[in-house]
Amino acid sequence: MLFSSIRRSRITHIVEVMPTFTREEIEHLGVLSQIALSDEEISRLQGELNVIAESINKVQEVAGEDVPPTANPVPLEAYLRPDEPATPLTQEEALSGAPRSESGMFVAPRILGEE
Repeated sequence: MLFSSIRRSRITHIVEVMPTFTREEIEHLGVLSQIALSDEEISRLQGELNVIAESINKVQEVAGEDVPPTANPVPLEAYLRPDEPATPLTQEEALSGAPRSESGMFVAPRILGEE
């Protein structure tokens, strides 16, 4: 199988050693993803995936037991704010900055022909 040589830590479930991808594994990935790969693409992808695997191995070397696994370096709650109700703009306030309005609606220039 493709990742049969991956050993996983029982404590953190982090990949300890990324495998080197063989030509056959790249061909298998192409079949699984239903993408026809040329010989040139297979060779290029094999090199690129092996560089990625080597990079992961280097990161794993410095990530000790005291470093918790993370999928995002910034906690997702940093992007969330409390949902606090606020008074919406009135129609008049919303239209006050419009260059042109008519019958309580924004008027924009026509961008399509007279269809």
